Amino acid sequence: MKPFYKLSLVALAVVGLSACNQEQAAKPVEAKLELTTEAQKEAYSVGGSIGKYISGHIKEQEELGMPIDRKLIVKGFEHGLNDEMKLTEEEMQTVLQALDQKLNEKRQAKAQELAAKTVEESQKYLEENKAKEGVTVTESGLQYEVLVAGEGDKPNAEDTVEVHYRGTLIDGTEFDSSYSRNQTAKFPLTRVIPGWTEGVQLMSPGAKYKFTIPSELAYGETGSGSIPPNSTLVFEVELISVAKPEVPAEQ
Repeated sequence: MKPFYKLSLVALAVVGLSACNQEQAAKPVEAKLELTTEAQKEAYSVGGSIGKYISGHIKEQEELGMPIDRKLIVKGFEHGLNDEMKLTEEEMQTVLQALDQKLNEKRQAKAQELAAKTVEESQKYLEENKAKEGVTVTESGLQYEVLVAGEGDKPNAEDTVEVHYRGTLIDGTEFDSSYSRNQTAKFPLTRVIPGWTEGVQLMSPGAKYKFTIPSELAYGETGSGSIPPNSTLVFEVELISVAKPEVPAEQ
């Protein structure tokens, strides 16, 4: 027998809405849920974790403009439990492969649309920001504003810096902050995005700068985590200290 197609979309969705909906359909008044024994908790946790997982897939499919017949999802789950499937495994595999392909095409189209929109919004933001008083634009396109001047030697790219920082998208959405963690960050300037490597070298200890970093000096066309592709990033950075690289002892 051929292995069943990966449980990624409707196959998992079959499980997700099943137990609760099926119980409600069968009983006007649901019996009190008992979660006292270990076996009860295990069974409930299995159903709950699967339901939480597939709910995201259902929501994504609906947001991509592909509505789902939830009653048929529940019916398919019931038939699967009772070995009463109306389609063969080969037929379901073919259907789910086609569904995955359609969803991937929808995802790609949505991603391209978002990327194009982000480029347009970023360019507009950069043009408006560079015209503000106090903003300087470097040759690379990095924009910075001195909020607080510092004193002392500026770091080199090979140095390790200690900083406090807050990073946002141009709409103000925060994606990272050492202030929120209440802990400074330390890292070599060679191991961060180009906009940071260049920008922090402009600072002296005690300084606080605001950097507006074009996507080509940040995460570019790929993005990173919650940062969409082609995103211009805004950072407020406070340079706490600078440490030179250790020199190997002579043998």
